Amino acid sequence: MTTQNRGSIAKVVSASLIGTTIEWYDFFLYTSAAALVFGKLFFPTNDPLTGTLLAFLTYAVGFLARPIGGLVFGHFGDRVGRKKLLVLSLLLMGGSTCAMGILPTYASVGVLAPILLTLLRLVQGFALGGEWGGAVLIVSEHGDDKRRGFWASWPQCGAPGGNLLATAVLAILAATQSDEAFLSWGWRIPFLLSGVLVVIGLWIRLAVSESPVFLAAQKNDTTTHAPVVEVFRKSWRAVLITIGSRMAENVSYYVITAFILVYVTTGLSLPKSAGLNAVLIGSAVHFVTIPLWGKLSDRIGRRPVYLFGAIGMALWSFVFFAMLDTKNSGVIILAATIGLVLHGAMYGPQAAFFSEQFPTRVRYTGLSVGGQLSSIAAGAVAPLIAVALFKEFGSTVPVSLYVVAMCALTVIALLAARETKGESLHSEVLTERGHVSA
Repeated sequence: MTTQNRGSIAKVVSASLIGTTIEWYDFFLYTSAAALVFGKLFFPTNDPLTGTLLAFLTYAVGFLARPIGGLVFGHFGDRVGRKKLLVLSLLLMGGSTCAMGILPTYASVGVLAPILLTLLRLVQGFALGGEWGGAVLIVSEHGDDKRRGFWASWPQCGAPGGNLLATAVLAILAATQSDEAFLSWGWRIPFLLSGVLVVIGLWIRLAVSESPVFLAAQKNDTTTHAPVVEVFRKSWRAVLITIGSRMAENVSYYVITAFILVYVTTGLSLPKSAGLNAVLIGSAVHFVTIPLWGKLSDRIGRRPVYLFGAIGMALWSFVFFAMLDTKNSGVIILAATIGLVLHGAMYGPQAAFFSEQFPTRVRYTGLSVGGQLSSIAAGAVAPLIAVALFKEFGSTVPVSLYVVAMCALTVIALLAARETKGESLHSEVLTERGHVSA
């Protein structure tokens, strides 16, 4: 790669990373707030766990909108380009998050408060459903074949980056405010900060050029079918592999970063800072290690790295809760950090691995639909199922078994997939068996 090309890809990676960090900040901010304050402010009940479950239900609603966002953004992203849709997704996400910061609570307007919160969560989910596919594609399609795993892993860092940012802001507020002040007005500050971040993100994203792979494919595209029709006619196997591969990655992530906040406060009677600090430090390490896993996938393949993460997570799910039960802050931090490092082994090679499953003319649609359908089956219900299992059995063993089951599904999907390391993205034909040809 020449110096000029290296500078170009670095610019694209930076723009994609900053944009995804902002959008995941918005999305994870809601997750943390649902665990900490939304149950009390928007769903007041006599049972704290019931209020938290209701708050997590609105959290899950955002996931229901993600496949719709993936379908809509994917369709137009495959028709008019990746860049325009990435700008739109950032505007929608930032606008809905800022609006959450000024919402009246249940005490002020009654049932209207959770209704408005749910509607804004739907907008968030719709925007994020279109964001992820476009962000990883614009990097994948700018980079070279030999180092795609490394370059494409950087937008993936937006997830821990956004979580890190959201958790850091909440941790600072929790440390500097009383519980009463935080519950009264302090929780609104992180949501309103999103407006400033969106302006920065837009300025950077508007300077990025369109994907050269997309532009080349657009000139030769004579397809009359809608991209989604083409995906399910010829790339259905790749869609199933994408869904299955995300099950362990999605569920384990939300158990480690969202359920931990519920468990340490409600189950272990520790201050919320214990969970927030663990997620904060774990996310920082996660951010650093994701590109290393992506780079390793360029050397030994996508599947071996991904399989290591899935199998390792299945084993770690039991150790994780045993370490939390010590109630030692250092041990809790270590438990979350190791869990997120194992998660990174799945998340790092994921962007390149999924991008390489689909031909250019339907890649945005295929990647988004497959990725976001799995978000309903996995990420949307993970905190709900974890909280419900813990409430029903009074033990974390069922939660660990739930994670193990999802890891098993991912291993099956990976064993059914082909290795894609080093494949060209300038491929236009995908056979029914999922093999790409130029």
